[in-house]
Amino acid sequence: MSNLPPMINLAKPIKSKDKTLHPVLRSLLTFAVIIAIWQAVVIVFKLPAFILPEPLSVFERLIARYDVLLKHSWVTTQEIILGLLLGLSMGLCFALQMLLFKPIKRWLLPILITSQAIPVFAIAPILMIWLGYGIASKIVMAAMIIFFPVTTCCYDGLKNTPTGYLDLAKTMNASKWKMLRHIQLPASLPTLASGIRVAVVIAPIGAVAGEWVGSSEGLGYLMLQANARMLIDEMFAALFILSTISVGLYFITDKVLKKLIPWEA
Repeated sequence: MSNLPPMINLAKPIKSKDKTLHPVLRSLLTFAVIIAIWQAVVIVFKLPAFILPEPLSVFERLIARYDVLLKHSWVTTQEIILGLLLGLSMGLCFALQMLLFKPIKRWLLPILITSQAIPVFAIAPILMIWLGYGIASKIVMAAMIIFFPVTTCCYDGLKNTPTGYLDLAKTMNASKWKMLRHIQLPASLPTLASGIRVAVVIAPIGAVAGEWVGSSEGLGYLMLQANARMLIDEMFAALFILSTISVGLYFITDKVLKKLIPWEA
């Protein structure tokens, strides 16, 4: 008998080793490169601290004022998360109404466009008058800024459901509710997930803009106070924490969406 090579078990596919870097390691390397470029710019152009402080001075301010920064960070984080929940709920509700009730679409569409046509800073003072200087006005502003992308992504996903699935459901006498629940909503999830990712990134803009217009706490408020006292290193410390919150929320949301929508990954 000839020496034949052992047969390969085709039932178990060979897994190739993933040589790409882990997302956390990749993020740390990116952060290190940004810090190096930042330090190089300060040294090369000999920038004074009131223009661009060194990374080390910002880090020292983070340590020295961690209690104050932590307090204001928690306020801004609450505004962002609650604004996301409100904006996502409103966007999904509007998208479903435009899909299920065609005549309502003609009335809701101008509201949807107007919500983005008016700049956030223009409507912020009005919200302060109506809702006060507390957390409520910042939540509404964060919700308003994500309202458009969530609504349009959800509506496009629902509307672009493959017609073959819908025709098959109709031949089986499926009700409108069953088609929505079992076909249209699952089919729209990848598109809706894209809208949610965009919303997570831009929601902090609405929250911080509201804090700039009028507030007594939050990272936006802290940045204004630091700017008035020329504490530029504290401004950068607050900005660093805000960007960390935004990036962290994005990666957490992306991870959750990939778990909930495995066919999208």
